Amino acid sequence: MMKRDFLKDTVRKKTDFSKTDQKKGVPTPPIQKPVPEGKEILDLPSPERCKVDISLVVSISERRSRRSFSEDDISLEELSFLLWATQGIRKKIDRCHTYRVVPSAGCRHALETYIAALRVDGLEKAIYRYLPLEHGLVKVIETADLESKITDAALGQRFAGDCAATFIWTTIPYRMEWRYGDASYKVIALDTGHVCQNLYLACEGIGCGTCAIAAYDQDLMDELLGVDGEEEFTIYVSPVGKV
Repeated sequence: MMKRDFLKDTVRKKTDFSKTDQKKGVPTPPIQKPVPEGKEILDLPSPERCKVDISLVVSISERRSRRSFSEDDISLEELSFLLWATQGIRKKIDRCHTYRVVPSAGCRHALETYIAALRVDGLEKAIYRYLPLEHGLVKVIETADLESKITDAALGQRFAGDCAATFIWTTIPYRMEWRYGDASYKVIALDTGHVCQNLYLACEGIGCGTCAIAAYDQDLMDELLGVDGEEEFTIYVSPVGKV
């Protein structure tokens, strides 16, 4: 029964917030991973350029998990819209805090978004990381047989590699731990749910579908992204394609 306490307010009540790094005066961790030196930032088109064909009411009522996709590409405008809908910035408060289109405990936003672009018009096949501050992308991994590697990392779930683009979210827990200590982990999980639900609704609006994946090989997925598996690791996966 103790494992259920993760879902309760129990951990927060037991956490000594006076001992968090925030209270100790440790500088606030950055809100976005830095762009590696020498890497080019690929600007994304404004999300407003993407045509949304249905109302929010219809998006909500039609929302469902979709595992079958057409072979059509998605456009760069559509990818831009989906990235904005899931992690877009409404207002930068200061160098370490932003208001985004999704809620996050304490405005900490402990997630990074990676895109395995398989059939995105205007993008080379590769893995990219989304840069919310710039609304751009940086290429992080080029690898042969990307479709099969994603499928393998998704425990053989073929639709993870048969889509146009696979969204892979990682968490950098320290962004949340800095403020909340041991109470961080429940709210990181909640924040991830907010992000993925926005992806579902945004997909419905542009003739796409998605299906969230929580069952994956942790080591393979982290290795594919080039993250260390400790300070940053995969937390959720969601393939996207035209339906």
